[in-house]
Amino acid sequence: MATNNAVVEKSDLAQLATDVLSKALQAGASDAEVVISEGDEFSTLVRLGQVETLKESGSRALGLHVYFGQRSATTSTSDFSAEGVERLVHGAVELARVTSEDPYSGLPDASEFGSAPGDQGLYFDDVYSLPVEERIAMARRAEEAALSVDTRMQNSDGANFDVATGLKVLANSRGFVGEYRRSYCGFSVAPIAQDGNGMQRDWWYTNARTLKNLESPEEVGREAARRTLRRLGARRVPTQRATVVFSPEIARSIMGNVLAAADGDAIYRSASFFNGMLEKEVAGSNITIIDDGTLILPGGVGGFGTTPFDGEGLPTRRKAIVERGVLKNYLLNTYTARKLNMHSTGNASRGLAGAAGIGAGNFYLEPGTLTPEQLIGEVQSGLYVTETMGFGVNLVTGDYSQGASGLWIENGELAYPVEEITIAGNLKEMYRNISGIANDLVFRSAGACPTIRVEGMMIAGA
Repeated sequence: MATNNAVVEKSDLAQLATDVLSKALQAGASDAEVVISEGDEFSTLVRLGQVETLKESGSRALGLHVYFGQRSATTSTSDFSAEGVERLVHGAVELARVTSEDPYSGLPDASEFGSAPGDQGLYFDDVYSLPVEERIAMARRAEEAALSVDTRMQNSDGANFDVATGLKVLANSRGFVGEYRRSYCGFSVAPIAQDGNGMQRDWWYTNARTLKNLESPEEVGREAARRTLRRLGARRVPTQRATVVFSPEIARSIMGNVLAAADGDAIYRSASFFNGMLEKEVAGSNITIIDDGTLILPGGVGGFGTTPFDGEGLPTRRKAIVERGVLKNYLLNTYTARKLNMHSTGNASRGLAGAAGIGAGNFYLEPGTLTPEQLIGEVQSGLYVTETMGFGVNLVTGDYSQGASGLWIENGELAYPVEEITIAGNLKEMYRNISGIANDLVFRSAGACPTIRVEGMMIAGA
């Protein structure tokens, strides 16, 4: 059962937040903001049927951001006692008095605050309904399913089962008080296969906000085994320029660079190839990328990036970052919006300490109509990428280069595994050279992309 995000009466932590605000204002602050987080976690790792780790933990923490005009400072604590709160307030006030002034700092205007209405399906109380023994059994079943697929499945890096719930409270001196709860559960397995050519490993997983949306351990185990076995016998291919097809997991990181390039902080520092490109073409006309902090998936379950308000108390919303190839929005919090003489897009992220950052809600590339098999079937010779390694993206120039492994495509079919290669290009060109988008859009995280096909990338191999 989901718990509604609307708060009728303040929780104890919301009341604590308003009390801390009052103390900060009494100490002389012109404005203040409080973040409180509370959560619990469970995790177990099973390897070759035996429990290797079992962890349960809970945490509570409070962060305070005070303003003295255009001076500000933050402090945080896990001590919720009266003495701990007094130290927190005193420390923040003393720090703020000696910091430099920043004309762009400060809370949003009171008229901007708000929260998405209704139940967003973020919290389900069934995630802890399984006894610990059954959580361990789920991980064990996933590993057993993977290892029983083929005699070449020789070993395992283990299978885990994770559960977490959390509560977040945000309050400020301009009248905003909001809170929401979230839940998470999931498990994964990482088998190892071996034959005469060597050893390979891969993994697969399932996760959800509610227990009922998890895939079965047997499904996850078999998929992990399939992904591992297809890597056996991998080889290098000659250096060449070719078509590259990115699996959904890797496509997500490729398209995620759009968000990094559209980050307001990078824009005002002129550290992005999207600088000055609003309302200009940055990708092919088949590319539409959405950021949606309000996304509710089938079954009334909120996306992994869904929240009723952002890190500053502004309501989250849906927006196109790129629409039919044209850059339509930057991702902005209040600070970067002021720097750029624009308005916040409701993309503030907030930790306990420090100023607000910038983060996306749920981002996704709108899918096409082809199946992944049809997309691959149109490739005479090319690479299907299933894994990338290292960090090789320059957001100023758009240059892209990463180690990769995957499967070679011949005559529209996945022919054999490849590894120890590097793929390279330039994101500005890659976004324009996406010649195909599949229909396999599935949200397994806050970001999701279908399979994509990019023409003319450089593959460095043998």
